[in-house]
Amino acid sequence: MTSNRPLTRFSYLPKWLAWLDFLGLLERDPFGNSLFIKRIMISVIGWFTYWRFTVVNKTKIEGIEHLEDLPENGVLFLSNHQTYFADVISFYHIFSSVKWGFKSTIVPPLYLLAPRARSYYVAASETMKAGIVPKLFGLGGALTVERSWRAEGQNVKRERDTSAANKVSQALDHGWVVSFPQGTTSPYAPIRKGTGHLVLENQPIVVPVVINGFRRAFDKKGLRFKKRNTTLSIRFKAPIKFDDSMSVEEIVEWVRKEIEQDIPEKMIWMKKEE
Repeated sequence: MTSNRPLTRFSYLPKWLAWLDFLGLLERDPFGNSLFIKRIMISVIGWFTYWRFTVVNKTKIEGIEHLEDLPENGVLFLSNHQTYFADVISFYHIFSSVKWGFKSTIVPPLYLLAPRARSYYVAASETMKAGIVPKLFGLGGALTVERSWRAEGQNVKRERDTSAANKVSQALDHGWVVSFPQGTTSPYAPIRKGTGHLVLENQPIVVPVVINGFRRAFDKKGLRFKKRNTTLSIRFKAPIKFDDSMSVEEIVEWVRKEIEQDIPEKMIWMKKEE
């Protein structure tokens, strides 16, 4: 599957001198951040977290064949969400291993010598401001947005963050973007309509992802262990290219089913009995 978005490259050098940077040391992303520094950050975080996914726990990757022929940019991964950071870190490990031609595994971690830097993820602004660790993770490609429905653990109502769509669009021009359409780590939460607008406005290649085990293995932030020897499952489904014939509501419904966030009948009956 090919992207309809031309691959954009940015450099700190003027265009007429950019050819001198054949090693890519002066390459930057659309937001002015050095890709060289970003690779170092991803590599460092990767080395520090690698044992979490391979020694303390076991990582099971399925559907990797759906990633092997994807273009370098214009790809949107939509996944359910279980922790703030462990989910994202696992994606970065997998994306880098695919770049190196690994098949459904992140062993050994040779890919961390030159990880994929054209990767981004959507995160709530308040999450990325809470401490030094989130700020360091933010350097790895966070696209921060202000949630319109929740802030500091409370339900709120405020204007939609229009800058978020621009950030995601720029990131899609440059690489791959991971988004969690429920906007929360709570299971079976509704899919936000902003995801439907995002898909229609940008026309990316959409890859649904279903993850499991992270909530059992880690705390809510994904930084501390809750239970060791847990199988962390990441399953990539076949990519799809939407067209503008679908409505926002139809896309939202498709996403909910593809990332398997239908409320189980047992839970529905329990709520009725209450």
